Formats: sequence, structure tokens, C-alpha cells
Amino acid sequence: MARQRQPGPSTPATVALDRAGIAYTRHPYEHDPAATSYGLEAAEALGVEPARVFKTLLVDTGKGLGVGVVPVEGQLDLKAVAAALGTKSVTMADPATAERSTGYVVGGISPVGQKRALPTVLDETAYGFDVVYVSGGRRGFDIALAPADLAQVTRAVRARIGRP
Repeated sequence: MARQRQPGPSTPATVALDRAGIAYTRHPYEHDPAATSYGLEAAEALGVEPARVFKTLLVDTGKGLGVGVVPVEGQLDLKAVAAALGTKSVTMADPATAERSTGYVVGGISPVGQKRALPTVLDETAYGFDVVYVSGGRRGFDIALAPADLAQVTRAVRARIGRP
């Protein structure tokens, strides 16, 4: 029997998850171009508590880029992500550089299916949930999956890198 296609677009993230055999669900929603926080917009549109929705942020280590995945209701702790990546310090990556590196647009950068595999750190609060939501690779599209599966497919390390 053929696998039934889930609603929502096909993106490099969904292709990567399908190839890896990772279970996930697609959650498209109507994106408001005037939204000031893509992650909080997703949480509200999907009716999900913000603590379960995670944003993907790229950092510059001085020797390359890295990825921090943290709850949308908080911020990335740059010192903590630097320590988790094994470097002295990091700065936020330039948005244009992040887009070129990942193949996604800001506000739709998924931790999954990026053009280049980057060192990734998943905030440990994700493991308090059976399922978390991350960008599916475009604005107005999230995917839900188990934190352990997200860590597996991105080869993420676990650390406390978020702060309120």
C-alpha cells in the first residue's frame, strides 16, 4: 500500500526526514508577513505552547558556522552555545550568510536538511516533551517530531543553550 502524503510542502527538511526514516508530521499554517516573531506566530497558529516550538539560529564561531536550536519564547545563550560547540566565543551569523549556508530563508530555516551539515546543539529543554516543533524549511510550515529523532537526524549535541 502506498504511503499517504501528508499536507504541506515538500522541502529539503521533509526529504531528509523521509530518507532517514524518521517519523514526523507536517503542520502548514497561514504565515502573516507582518509577524515580528516567526516562532511565536507558529505556536499561536498551530495552537501549541511556545515552549514546544523551537527556533533555529546560526552562529559564527570564527572558524565556521554552528546551529543552536532553542525554544521560541527565549533567547540563545551565546556563551553556552560556544561551550557546547567547543569554541571560546560565537556571534550571531549574518542573515545572508545563514541563508546561503542552509539554503533556507530567515524565518524558515530548519535544523534539518540544510545544504551543509553544521555542528548543531539542541537545547536540553526539548527532551522534556514527546514531540517538538521546528521549521519545516519555509515560513508558514513547521514539522513535529521527537527530540531524540531531531538530534539523530541533525547529529545534535544536547546542552542547556537557551535562556528566558
